[in-house]
Amino acid sequence: MTVYKPFQRVVTGHDKKGHAIIRSNERIVPTEMPGADGAGFATIWSAPELPVDNNDETDGRDRNAGITLPGGSVIRMVDTPPGSESPMHRTNSIDYGIVLEGEIELELDKGVKTIVSTGGVIVQRGTIHAWRNVSDKLCRIVFVLTEAKPYLVNGVPLDDLKPEDMDGFH
Repeated sequence: MTVYKPFQRVVTGHDKKGHAIIRSNERIVPTEMPGADGAGFATIWSAPELPVDNNDETDGRDRNAGITLPGGSVIRMVDTPPGSESPMHRTNSIDYGIVLEGEIELELDKGVKTIVSTGGVIVQRGTIHAWRNVSDKLCRIVFVLTEAKPYLVNGVPLDDLKPEDMDGFH
């Protein structure tokens, strides 16, 4: 069993007079996502639309955001233990990944691979990809995902591809 590291989440808001307040200040521990090969996920916040409505008092962590939130955005913390890897997949989103600690291997289709280390930033633009921790230490990444228009190939949009759609793909 993998033990994930807690992190602090602070959410601000407004009181009835419009003054800034701290709505919540808590420690969150990522939890293992089914089918994620040991990776721990924690949604930090989500918003159902862009631009975001700051009058919506819903705690963005409580929304069912899935991997991406159509029309909106999601920020989550992902802990990837040594040796774990995600299946190949593609989402019609633009994803900003910031490696806070450790390193992660990004694999694209046709075997293209690169290592991204602490402090590195990944801009994932709707490509088929997988994540793999090839090191002996936990890798922690913050991902911000925003819906994007699909990439067009000869005028035809590329579809989202869930892991189950990728059997035998490499």
